[in-house]
Amino acid sequence: MTPPIAIYDDAERLSPVPTKSISINGKPAVTSGAVTDGNAASQTKLLAEFADKWDSFRFAPIRESTVSRAMTRRYFNDLDTYAESDVVIVGAGSCGLSAAYTLANARPDLKIAIIEASVSPGGGCWLGGQLFSAMVLRKPAQKFLEDVGIAYEDEGDYVVVKHAALFMSTLMSKVLAMPNVKLFNATCVEDLITRSAPELPSGVRICGVVTNWTLVTIHHDDHSCMDPNTINAPLIISTTGHDGPFGAFSAKRLESMKALPNGLGGMRGLDMNSAEDAIVKNTREVVPGLIMGGMELSELDGANRMGPTFGAMCLSGVKAAEEALKVWEIRRKECAA
Repeated sequence: MTPPIAIYDDAERLSPVPTKSISINGKPAVTSGAVTDGNAASQTKLLAEFADKWDSFRFAPIRESTVSRAMTRRYFNDLDTYAESDVVIVGAGSCGLSAAYTLANARPDLKIAIIEASVSPGGGCWLGGQLFSAMVLRKPAQKFLEDVGIAYEDEGDYVVVKHAALFMSTLMSKVLAMPNVKLFNATCVEDLITRSAPELPSGVRICGVVTNWTLVTIHHDDHSCMDPNTINAPLIISTTGHDGPFGAFSAKRLESMKALPNGLGGMRGLDMNSAEDAIVKNTREVVPGLIMGGMELSELDGANRMGPTFGAMCLSGVKAAEEALKVWEIRRKECAA
């Protein structure tokens, strides 16, 4: 676990930061004292590499087709590799990425595909609320921040990350660097792959997802048929958020196929104190092969919305990963049968 080195009190936060003077090619360059000696040396080397050489600067030569092949070869190799995945996470918001981070660290042998409808992953986690930047997380969610290595201010019962984008970009960078994780963004889940299971209350078990590029999905009504693609996986973690253009997708699809005996509860009004506990505690496998977490659960269970506080998103992702570890082997055998 990364130590909480970024916890600080007001005195530390408001004290002046000394500066360090660095010489580049015999000319002084000033950097903030917040830069460590190692980082300062690295930046000095980078600047020295290019300083006063811009007139002779040239990029290495390349042919345009080389760029195209470099991208397409890797993308289609990823499509081939992850057509059979171990886990598919639907939705790359704070809950989905927290689940991916936890699960991929615990089981680096599993192939984890993340499907995100937006071009830019992160969901609603780039701002704290009403276009404000700071992110509030109630304790004990700070333990997740410490594990990822994200700075925060301790305010007693809650902590504050100075900008939600710092949280999301840090978490995203950790997840995307993992060799067993592949993010397919600008990609929609249009349906669920099912297997008949009349012995179950749901009548089905889930064994994968049906995918399409988002730009195709949103134009199904004004173009001729554009069939989808598929990814088989014995376990899906659905974190598509509350109702919206692509929100609560799996919950609504399960209802439409009559796989939810009690139907959808529908998200209730805002109550932070009840909402966050309910989301974390009720993160679970809702039908065999599909774990649901985050605000999608509010639509399923009729839980309250929580508004601009994000601890439940992180810890719901952690619990979703824990649930996946418990049932993955069982679902793998069932889907292989």
